[in-house]
Amino acid sequence: MINPSASGWIDKFFYKQKLSLFAAETQPSIFYKKVRETGFIYGHIVAFDTSFAINTKGWLQNEISKLALLNTLYGIYELSNPEKTPENFVSEAVDFYNQMNPQGFSLFKKIMPDDTISIALEKIIDSRVQTNIDIINKNFSHIVTNALLFIDVLAFRQYLIHGEIPEKYLKKIEEAIISIVSLALKTKTTKSKYDDLLIKLFESSVRYSKFSKVNVQSQNFGMDELKLDYFTYILEKQYLVDMAGMALWSDGVIEKNEAYFLYKLAELIEVPDDFVTESMEKTNEFINNFKKEIPYFNYSNPVKHFYNQTTQTVVKLITRNKNRLVKEILESKELMVLLAYSTRRDLSEKEKKKVRKQLLDICKTIPSLAIFLLPGGSLLLPIFIKFIPTLLPSSFNENLENED
Repeated sequence: MINPSASGWIDKFFYKQKLSLFAAETQPSIFYKKVRETGFIYGHIVAFDTSFAINTKGWLQNEISKLALLNTLYGIYELSNPEKTPENFVSEAVDFYNQMNPQGFSLFKKIMPDDTISIALEKIIDSRVQTNIDIINKNFSHIVTNALLFIDVLAFRQYLIHGEIPEKYLKKIEEAIISIVSLALKTKTTKSKYDDLLIKLFESSVRYSKFSKVNVQSQNFGMDELKLDYFTYILEKQYLVDMAGMALWSDGVIEKNEAYFLYKLAELIEVPDDFVTESMEKTNEFINNFKKEIPYFNYSNPVKHFYNQTTQTVVKLITRNKNRLVKEILESKELMVLLAYSTRRDLSEKEKKKVRKQLLDICKTIPSLAIFLLPGGSLLLPIFIKFIPTLLPSSFNENLENED
């Protein structure tokens, strides 16, 4: 089993990939359709395009995204030259990301000189899908940021062809996506409560451009103002159409004028009408099938969204570290007593401070729980404390029954 949070997962992935004798895809459009079916284009991974099954039970969302990004990067690599090897791919991918983010860029500060090339790529990919240090921002922005990870794939292809990323390529494609999404939302006759949020999420997710909203929000800004001649590769064009379609679906219905916008966009960038029809069908099918699982469509308010996302993370962290966590807690008699009290009454402020301090001390001894020591980690502690008593033996608070 592959564990994307453990060192060596990339080498293990390619070991299995070799054993499966997976044939490289040679047709760009077929490659793109397969990637879209996995959910990678939409930022919500539901499958992997591999010939061997990957069991993701118990995985965190960022772990799924890490493997999906690796696999999709490798797919575009094979598409460029099917004769190349995984070893060469890893080296090229690291060089690509080093060029994408010059030395000294904080994204790669974790990489050590003695890391193997595979370990270096693991750390890069880990940082890539966790774009924000701040825990709250990470939970919000990943909704759209991971949909924009396909930009990495397109930029990697440019790097493989030219030996470098063309100047301003990343800035241009980000600006094109934001412009198209913004303009698409302007065409909607019925505005939904999600429209403003979608724009904010896209704008907060860009990395290489400081997009100005003035032009797009101008009444005079229209399709003719979109500067899309720069994008000539079929996958770039198809991706732009899909991004527009995803934005228009945000109210659950694509009306006639919205469909007209998509076909007009496709005509502008020379994409066949049948792709637009398929794009609308696939987007509708995907979102209807997985709507309950896609964070964007379950957004209600910042507090509830943050709580739902972080609760899942905390529960998984607790479960994965259950044995060591229980052992550490049982060795602290005072913490045991306070946790027992917390199941039956509200703790005083003094007691709460003691619980927080002792739990944070325990977190320092368990690397996987270091998340609670990061900026914003204190916001997760109440969720942490809530679930801790469920790990402990049912008899741990019986002695307190007559003490209230």
